[in-house]
Amino acid sequence: MSNIQHNNEVLVKVEGLSKKFCKDLKTSLWYGVKDLVSGVRGSNVARELRPKEFWAVKDINFELRRGECLGLIGHNGAGKSTLLKILNGLINPDAGTVTIKGRVGALIELGAGFNPILTGRENIYNNGAILGFTRQEIDQKLEEIIDFAEIREFIDMPVQHYSSGMKVRLGFAVAAQMEPDVLIIDEVLAVGDIGFRIKCLNRINKLLNNTAVIFVSHSMPQVTKVSSRILLMNKGQCEYNDNNVNVGIEKYYDKFKVGKYHYLEKGLKLKEVKGKDKWHNTTDTLIMDINYLDDLIIYFRIEKEQQFNKLGYVLRIFDKSFISVATCQEYFDTTVTKFGIKIPKIQLGAGNYELDIYFIDYDNLNNENIIAHYKNFVTLRVKESKIVNPSSFQLLSQVINLD
Repeated sequence: MSNIQHNNEVLVKVEGLSKKFCKDLKTSLWYGVKDLVSGVRGSNVARELRPKEFWAVKDINFELRRGECLGLIGHNGAGKSTLLKILNGLINPDAGTVTIKGRVGALIELGAGFNPILTGRENIYNNGAILGFTRQEIDQKLEEIIDFAEIREFIDMPVQHYSSGMKVRLGFAVAAQMEPDVLIIDEVLAVGDIGFRIKCLNRINKLLNNTAVIFVSHSMPQVTKVSSRILLMNKGQCEYNDNNVNVGIEKYYDKFKVGKYHYLEKGLKLKEVKGKDKWHNTTDTLIMDINYLDDLIIYFRIEKEQQFNKLGYVLRIFDKSFISVATCQEYFDTTVTKFGIKIPKIQLGAGNYELDIYFIDYDNLNNENIIAHYKNFVTLRVKESKIVNPSSFQLLSQVINLD
């Protein structure tokens, strides 16, 4: 999480924001005509739902100050994208108001805002102008944008020939280097290599000197790294809105808890785990002793009951107060049945920790579908350490294939 000192200037204020949609196209068009005739648009009093309508966003309220990053989280269909489109002025609300001060940069769709027949260089000037910057201001930032995007040799090629990763790099570089007052980022960092994602997250932390950021991601480690507050949405409504990021993320993961031991299995089972010696059944907690700067290595044997598109894991470490103090996330081969997770030179304070692991299937758009959750499957005992734990941090991990 960013350590930037915040000031009191409110850049984004959302009050009673609601938006409804209709499930049927013909009915939606008819309602649209009636609304135009009656002049009902963005009123402060939400109307009742009519037949076939549903609330995509319902009574959302929050303020965001310069120097703050709001992590906007929720499962698919929670209403995040609709809320962002309202904030960015792409659609009108049915009720409530949005007040935004200053220049707004938005990355809410892959390649949005690019003219495909223009070159990357020409699109930099177009996007900068849309953000409200003069040509002279863009000239001053041009080389930094090209360098950050890492596409210098392709900068004079039409954007229609760019890969998805190149479009993301260019779009983020323009938005981040031009330093808008408000920056909205929706899941675009799911595309691209891990090195660039870390580079973007570090850039967001630097932007928080002067910018308010709304950050949407299904990657909780990314959210933890940059967010100073959390807004959790579910079925269009706000379920949690506070500056305790760990609590918000825990509530997000709680959606997948089943039964007393809080585990979920949908097509994948964790059969055994191993530390330094023998394999343990997952009904028994594995106890591991480790010291400061030791490598932490845990081995897993899994059983898959179906084929998956793309598999990954999220490993979380909790302290004795059940607060998440560290997280790591990585992909692994869908064909393996035995593999290890290695966290080099782990830096934890002395004490006992509990580990959770989530196994995730990713669809073609890199959306997460949690297929298994195992809580407190390892107790980690750190005997000697030179540090006191920070509030939360992200770990880098490596996958060891044992098949």
